[in-house]
Amino acid sequence: MMYCTEVMVEQHANISRMLKIIQAACCAILEGGEVDQKEFADIIDFIRNYADNHHHRREEEVLFPEMVDNLEEVASIIIKHGMLVEHDLVRAHVRALEEALKLYAEEPKTEHKLQILAEAMAYANRLQMHVEKENNVVYPLADRSLPENIKEKIDKTVKDFEKEEDPAFVQGYLALLDRLEKKYHIVA
Repeated sequence: MMYCTEVMVEQHANISRMLKIIQAACCAILEGGEVDQKEFADIIDFIRNYADNHHHRREEEVLFPEMVDNLEEVASIIIKHGMLVEHDLVRAHVRALEEALKLYAEEPKTEHKLQILAEAMAYANRLQMHVEKENNVVYPLADRSLPENIKEKIDKTVKDFEKEEDPAFVQGYLALLDRLEKKYHIVA
């Protein structure tokens, strides 16, 4: 397994932890809990900065372009018409969730609460299926099919990304996951 895909599978595990938290937060609201605007702001921050800017950046700027350039047409189709489209779809759910939270803060109506729940769960469900496709299809295809020199190039770039990042960046998001898992009694 390439270093790159190994790291991305690890990141997927952290993202999946957040997806379980989102589901638990939605269930708590359905059971009569309040919509915690601060908590949802933390969740959206995790989504935007850890899942999207941190994780998807490695895919969109490093792994996926190399797969499109160096593998057969099927890889190009999987990436361009599958994975990248799904990235855009989950981003749309986050924008809609943010809008629903804003509307609910201004006017706490049931319809806005429903939209919060719908968008949060749509994001969580779609991204979990996406993670499973990448872990079980896309990454193994890259590991198995990319030429060694391209794998080395990808791994070096991903390692360079990591050197540029403040170690506290990831630690802060892992602490958030730990805190919210404790709150919702989720066993990691």
